[in-house]
Amino acid sequence: MLHRCRRQVLREKMDLIGIVCDEHCIPGKYYCLFCPKCKGGRLMERSLSLHVIPTGDFAMWRCFRFECGWAGRIFADGRLAFNGFSKTEKMVGRSSKESLVLEPLCDELISYFSMRMISQETLERNVVMQVVGRQQVAIAFTYRQNGQLVGCKYRTMDKRFWQEKGTAKFLYGIDDINDADELIIVEGEMDKLSVEEAGFLNCISVPGGAPSKVSTDTIPPIEKDSAYQYLWGCKDYLDKVSRIILATDSDVPGQALAEELARRLGKHRCWRVDWPYKDGFNRFKDANEVTFLLSIVIHKVFAPLKVASELYNRNE
Repeated sequence: MLHRCRRQVLREKMDLIGIVCDEHCIPGKYYCLFCPKCKGGRLMERSLSLHVIPTGDFAMWRCFRFECGWAGRIFADGRLAFNGFSKTEKMVGRSSKESLVLEPLCDELISYFSMRMISQETLERNVVMQVVGRQQVAIAFTYRQNGQLVGCKYRTMDKRFWQEKGTAKFLYGIDDINDADELIIVEGEMDKLSVEEAGFLNCISVPGGAPSKVSTDTIPPIEKDSAYQYLWGCKDYLDKVSRIILATDSDVPGQALAEELARRLGKHRCWRVDWPYKDGFNRFKDANEVTFLLSIVIHKVFAPLKVASELYNRNE
């Protein structure tokens, strides 16, 4: 009876903000509903994922249309509702796993990481979580500074990516280099986790993709260097480091990213990883691809490093 009363209170509160949840919405399950904020867009999608926790104490929701992103939670007792915000609103300083409707990884995603030789211990240490979408769950890589959530990047198992807009530009894993004299920079969150599995905690990842080619322009002033604000936002951390290992992808964009990073960080302290060959012609693409071998060949991979000035234009 108590659970039924709570569900009734939740339904009434959700009605007030436009979320239609009838008696068929059973606690403990997820439902795809119409979002009262964006109305499902032009295609009228059922883009709002709603979940009432099994006890009926509260409900939480999130719209998975990229243009919307409305999220929040509402309580059956007297506590105030968190009525969410859209992805376009500024979130710096007030993001939390509750406001982003994040939850612990399900068994399916834990298995997904396990197949890539990434342990549950590493996932928990990096506070990797999930968010539930219309048809599947997405991995949530939480970006933290001094232990506080400052941003979040999402990835589905079919490799679709998106990020929370309006959040600060930071490197992934920045807390792991607080006292580092040497660090490793990789091109993706999965690569950072893979390098950690090999025993190297002093690893960070860039938050976005690589450029298609190296720019021929001079480096712009910091305030105008928008594509690399994540470097300047972490400048205090990076300035303390004497050696930087650039372990970006082996493809052309990855090489271009390594060059752009070296130009900004100082080529005199940057060294470049050459990933090993997986056959007679092709190299492994990144740290995650070579995870199965990484713990064995890690010293072979990182030992014959070349200083960036040997690989790139010395005149920069």
